[in-house]
Amino acid sequence: MKYTRIAAAIASVVVANVCHAQEGVDKAKATAFDARMFGGPLSQKTYACFVRRYDASHLARHPKQKVSAMKLLVTAEDAPEDKTVNYSFRLGFKYRHRAGNFDSSGYCNHIVAENTGGEIRLGCGVDCEGGGIEVAMKDDKSALIRLERIRIWERNKPDDDASNDLVAGADDKIFRVDRSDLHECSELVTDRKELAALRHK
Repeated sequence: MKYTRIAAAIASVVVANVCHAQEGVDKAKATAFDARMFGGPLSQKTYACFVRRYDASHLARHPKQKVSAMKLLVTAEDAPEDKTVNYSFRLGFKYRHRAGNFDSSGYCNHIVAENTGGEIRLGCGVDCEGGGIEVAMKDDKSALIRLERIRIWERNKPDDDASNDLVAGADDKIFRVDRSDLHECSELVTDRKELAALRHK
């Protein structure tokens, strides 16, 4: 997968029409959101891993759900030269009726969801109009991923052959994922130095 850094484009991304971008977010509320998502104050580089494997009972209740498992790795990295914190995500999942592992990635900003009483979320986008996701905290142990469309790639295949979209259907609009050990998300990391850092957390 290509992890092209187009930070300027992502900085202004608005995943849904009901959201304001970063500049409209209360800093204290954003800091509280970060502490909840990452389980404490941020360090130079901080990770949060969320995982869900849907069992047969859940899938029976949601017959139109295309996804059978999902992993989300969120990273917050202090950028002193920019006097800011850069947020990014990596998403991995398996289809219910299709073999293979699929991934996506991009950059995030805090947004305000007006239709939920001003709830703070992360709005995350994939470059080149690749769609994106919103991430909210359900509670301290679980996150909610909302999507309409996101560009995905089949892992370990050339980009030209592997690129596709995951489009929300009747049962694929909101996913609850549960906080997990960082090692659960290590497969989403492609950079060796970052993988080593993640494994030592």
